[in-house]
Order: sequence, then structure tokens, then C-alpha cells
Amino acid sequence: MEWQDNEPLRRMSYPDGHVGWVVTSHQLARQMLTDPRFSARSEFKRAPVYRPGADPFFGVPALPGWLVDMDPPEHTRLRQQLAGQFTARRMREMRPQIDRIVDDLLSDLERSGPGTDLVEAFALPLPSQVICELLGVPYDKRAEFQHNSKRLFDLESTAAETSAAMDRLYAVVREIAEGRSKDETPGLLRVLAEDGTLDTEEIAGVGVLLLTAGHDSTMGSLGLSVHALLSHPDQLARLVADPSIVDNAVEELLRYLTIFHFGVPRTPLEDLEFAGQHLKAGDSVTVSLSAANRDPNWFQDEADRLDLGRRTTGHLAFGYGIHQCLGQNLVRMEMRAALPALFHRFPSLALAVPADEVPLATDRSVYGVHRLPVTW
Repeated sequence: MEWQDNEPLRRMSYPDGHVGWVVTSHQLARQMLTDPRFSARSEFKRAPVYRPGADPFFGVPALPGWLVDMDPPEHTRLRQQLAGQFTARRMREMRPQIDRIVDDLLSDLERSGPGTDLVEAFALPLPSQVICELLGVPYDKRAEFQHNSKRLFDLESTAAETSAAMDRLYAVVREIAEGRSKDETPGLLRVLAEDGTLDTEEIAGVGVLLLTAGHDSTMGSLGLSVHALLSHPDQLARLVADPSIVDNAVEELLRYLTIFHFGVPRTPLEDLEFAGQHLKAGDSVTVSLSAANRDPNWFQDEADRLDLGRRTTGHLAFGYGIHQCLGQNLVRMEMRAALPALFHRFPSLALAVPADEVPLATDRSVYGVHRLPVTW
């Protein structure tokens, strides 16, 4: 709070020795993420934490289709090809499909009997199945893409490991986009290929981005949300007593448990003045989404507290501006389906270990829990 009030844009040292900046206030985060003078291009990016696995992808042009590392007009061209597939209406149309997957997974849990790792049994397979069906990726390839996705997001992965993982992921998606997969399944990848607007490498890149982010982000959000609710029985009781509050509950959980916990990088393209500071072209700036989402100047009433009844309008869990997460409506729909169903089916669900012994995934660029031991 002291930074947000007194120095919301302040100097920060990066692991490579570069001295850049960090933004911690909600207001400045929104301003910067909509200011075209700040670039998202990978050529300028530096990791705000030690992450050798980012070396093959930072300081060089973006991979084909990797729109999160691009500025307009390339970013605009790619996003326009995808935006219609991820509207709130399209996600509502997927709700019966998501409900079916949720029900099947919960039935498997019920049959297996009390005691499990909820990440392995529920928080991971749910988004994995959903994104596979959406993209048209055979679900029997899940072990391969989950393994390689883990390599990409692990802070301890080497440059060689992440480079090899990305190559393998591109190969899997390229095969599907080109119609060479033996288990071809209708989905977005084939739709994009048949449209012909994007080339095969761009479709492969878009597919890898959606496949990895699509299961990893929801896995993190869902695992953390269950952990938080079980650790805050008063808040869980509110949701159980009135499942109709689930939409707002999901928004509060997303705010409170921001999974992009190391923020998003931006770089000024020119020397400029911003928030009373002089920034030089090429300076690194990290927009701390976690800090912005706990800013008491925007989120009143103890912003560090979980409150499912809070007014959460404007939270930045999915970023902001033209790079706001493309799959945000899918994440929301999966969580809205999963959380009430889980606690309805297992009303006595409880952590099987003390809350402070749950292994948090602080060693990954996407926050979550490594395991969530539960019983009922």
C-alpha cells in the first residue's frame, strides 16, 4: 500500500542487471496497458525474476502466431481471426459440454472414494479436456502437451528445455492443423486451416498458445480457488448457501488469486513522461497485476481480504487493453460450472493437510498449487 500511495511507479532491478520499473497501482496499470507508446513485443522483454527458460523467446522477434508478444498491426490481424471463437455468447454455448465434463470427473472422484489430489483428479483434467475439444486436439495427447507446457512455465527450466518443449508443441499442433493427425477431431485448428487466412506456422503458434494457456491458467485458478474456499469456511458457506452468487464469487477469486503473479512486461518505444517519471525508450516495465488487484484505492474494504460479495468491477486478473486474455470467458465459464458442482457433490470436502502445507506453485510463471490433497 505504501508504494501504491507514494511511489506507484518505482525503480526495480531485473535479474540481468537492468534497472527498470514496476507499476503497482490499479490506475497506472490500466493507463499503461492501454497506452500505445508501450510495447508488448518480445524483442524488448526482460523477465522480472530469474527465468533462464525465457532466453530463447525474449530479445528476439515473436514466434509465428504468438500474438501476446506482438504489437499492432500483427497482433490485431491475429486476434481478429480468433476473437469470435471466445465471445461470452460462444462460451455460453459450450456450457452443456463443460457441465458434462465436470459431471464425469466428479463421478470418477465419487467412485474412487475419499482422499485424492484434486489437481490431478479435477483441476487439471477439466480445462485440459475442454481446450482439447475446443481446438480439436485428441485428448490422448494430453500427457505430451501437459509435460511440455510444464517445462515452458517452470522457472527452473533451462533454455534448452523450453526450446525443445516449444518445438514439440508446435509439431503436435502443426500435424493437426495440416490434417495429418490419425485421430483428427473437428475443432478450431481445422476451422482456421480451412479458412486459409493464417499460414500453418501461425495456426500452430496460436494453437500452442491457446493449448498451454488454456489448461494451465484454469488449472491454476481452479486449484487456488478451492484451496482458498476451504481455507475460508465463512466464504465457502456463502457460496454453498446461495450458488446464485457464483458469478461474482468467481470474479473475486480471480482478483484475490491473480495467477499471472509476476505481472506483464511492457517497454516504452520512445523517451516519455509517465506518472511524473522520465522513462527512456527500451526501459523494462513490469505491470504488477497482483498488486493492482489488491490496490485499496480501487478495491475498498480491506483489499487483501477474500470477500465473495465484493464489488470486483475492473479487476486485472486477465490483464487490460488490447492484450487482455483472449480466453478469459472460457476460464470464467469453467470455474462457474466447476465450483458449485464440486461443493454440491462433496459437501464435506476438506483439506487433507494443514492449509500452510499445500505446495503453492510459486516456482512457475503461472501461479497455482502443485497438489491439493483433499478428503470428504
